Formats: sequence, C-alpha cells, structure tokens
Amino acid sequence: MSAVLSLEGVAVSRGAGPVVSGVDLEVEAGEIVAVVGPNGAGKTSLMESISGVVGVSAGDIRLDGSSITGWSRVRRARAGIAHVEQGRAVFPSLTVTENLRLAGGTTQEAATAMALFPELEKRRNTAAGLLSGGEQQMVVLARAFAARPRVLLIDEMSLGLAPVVFMRLLPVVRAFAEQGVGVVLVEQFTSLALGVASRALVVASGNVAYAGDAATLRDQPQLLHAAYLGGGTVA
Repeated sequence: MSAVLSLEGVAVSRGAGPVVSGVDLEVEAGEIVAVVGPNGAGKTSLMESISGVVGVSAGDIRLDGSSITGWSRVRRARAGIAHVEQGRAVFPSLTVTENLRLAGGTTQEAATAMALFPELEKRRNTAAGLLSGGEQQMVVLARAFAARPRVLLIDEMSLGLAPVVFMRLLPVVRAFAEQGVGVVLVEQFTSLALGVASRALVVASGNVAYAGDAATLRDQPQLLHAAYLGGGTVA
C-alpha cells in the first residue's frame, strides 16, 4: 500500500535558523501517526509545513505520490489536506450547522460529520460562540471531516480541555481513520496519543529522535524518556 502522505528530508526554518530538520514520515490511508515531543521541539512548524502555512527550506512533501511542496495552502486544502490548528477557531456568530457548511461540503456531508458528535446534533442551531470549549473543538473536528479530507492534521486537540473531555474525542479520531483518512496527531498527552496511534514520531530539538511503533514507545518509558532528551534511537 502506498502512503497517502509522505515527507522526505523536510526542513523548516523560521527567523534566525532551522526549526525542524531532516524529517521523514509516511502516513497510510486509515492510519493514525502520533507526533510527540517536548514543547518548542518544532511539532507545530512541521504540521504547518504540511498544510502550507509555512514553506519548507529543504525536502519534499507528497500527497498520493505527487509532490505538493510548491503548492499554496488553498490548493493543498482543495486536494484533501485538512488542518485542525490550535485554538478552536470557530465562527462564533454562526450556528453549528453553518460552521460545518463552511467546509465546502454538501448538506449531507455536514450531517454525516455532525453525526459523529451526538452533542452537536442537539445544538445544531446554536451559535458556536455559546458552546463549551469541548463542544467548539467538536465543531472544528466535524468541520474538517465534512471537507472529506485525504489527510487530517490535528495539532494539540487537548489544548485547554479537561482530560476527560479529550478522552471523549479520541474515539472520533479513530472513526476518522476507520473511514480511510490518514491522521497525523500532535498531542501533549503523550500516553493517550500513543494509545490511539499505530506509529509514532518523536521530535526533539527539531530532529527526529524516534520513528517506529507507537505501542513500543508507550510500553517502554525509558525509550520515550531518552527520545524526549534527543538520545533515542531511530527505529
């Protein structure tokens, strides 16, 4: 099976120097890959380079085998890359249904996305600004799914949420993958992210400190600790 998303030697520079260097990554359709690491390690910059928020200084990014490195963010989104960024960016004055329709899908696609979140179905006509933080995150995720992505990038879904709320969202991420979407999940709750992912990438000081099986990393705390310190062995 060929990868729906692949990165080869990707490097991102910002300001005075490199933020991320030499990242190789492959994501299959229907697979969840967790990207974890210390704060400031470059994880968000890596996600932004995939969606086109920032350009790469080296390397190549491919979607379904075709290079998209020189593409604009809009063109990447239209080709199937959905990026759920930090901050739960909803349109507060619009209803839940209207927020989902902004994804560009049909009414049926919006309804299918909303069906993943029973809480949202009950509040479909409520202004998104009146929802709780967890419900707003559901709107953002549902809106991304309504766009029928090939690849879904999720950056710190748990930010500002109680762990119990975050844990309720994880089964939905699994549901995305089960419908054939390739998911890249950047998450601060490392053990939970590794529990839902099949493979993992640890980024430390801008470099890949570990690339391999997520369960191995979850079950061997010493390996995870070494990778966070930048001393892990790339698998």
